[in-house]
Amino acid sequence: MWAEFKHTLRRMRGQIIGWSIGLGLYGLLMAFLFDSVSQIEGMEALIQSYPEEIFGFFGDLMAITTPQGYLDIYFFNYMTVIIGIFAVSAAAGLLAGDEERGTLDLILAHPLSRSALFWGRMAGYVVALVIVLGVGWLSWVIPSGSSGMGLSPIEFLRPFGPLLGQLLLFGMLALLLSMVMPSSRSAGMVAGGLLVANYLLVGLANINENLKAVVDWTPLHFYQGGYAAEGLKWGWLAGLLAAAAVLALLGWWRFQRRDIRVGGEGGWRLPSLRRMLGRRPEAEGQA
Repeated sequence: MWAEFKHTLRRMRGQIIGWSIGLGLYGLLMAFLFDSVSQIEGMEALIQSYPEEIFGFFGDLMAITTPQGYLDIYFFNYMTVIIGIFAVSAAAGLLAGDEERGTLDLILAHPLSRSALFWGRMAGYVVALVIVLGVGWLSWVIPSGSSGMGLSPIEFLRPFGPLLGQLLLFGMLALLLSMVMPSSRSAGMVAGGLLVANYLLVGLANINENLKAVVDWTPLHFYQGGYAAEGLKWGWLAGLLAAAAVLALLGWWRFQRRDIRVGGEGGWRLPSLRRMLGRRPEAEGQA
């Protein structure tokens, strides 16, 4: 398990470095711009001239001059989607990627249990996410002394908790889907599509109240964004982490019981579909 944990981090080092650099530079830029943005004359009149639809997707723009509002609007409001691309794609290929390359069956030929392989890679994936978000946190903390935001390192850290919860939830969904769908690519597309759809639905619900009843049952309804700097809603965060853990356990359960392909993308493994297409299970090249 420890060997797989280290291997996962080594394999993801390019993604970790790339996303960390991008997120860090963006955070530094936004942190240094806070004083300039918050001191713009006529900001309230300018914001009031914006169409109402903009407020639905970006929240209370009038709060842009406050540290919490600035964090929410310029960073955490859309980081679930941006970093979610990394979280979903990495999780979808965590195991299915090796299976499609034809190397997973060779790995499992060694004296390594499926559970050790699964949880070792899972631990590496979670640590990779934490590293990327940790760099994002530092990019706000380091320049905070020269800006007027006035937030402590702990206050800057709080919003990253709900963000991590959302990323783990959709990442574990992608991992579970990669265990039941034909390919990691299709699993990533479905999980990423659900994440983007949820983000758009939250914005549309702020414009059309008829959608609020649906949004109340979606993950992003329980996302605090930058306003978590004022205080975490621990019940929401615990619920997100619990849901992510359930999806991870379902993915582990499915991985324990599924056949490993020799290579390439697979099929849906539905007997009725096989009969309809005239295909036999033994002709699918599964090991």
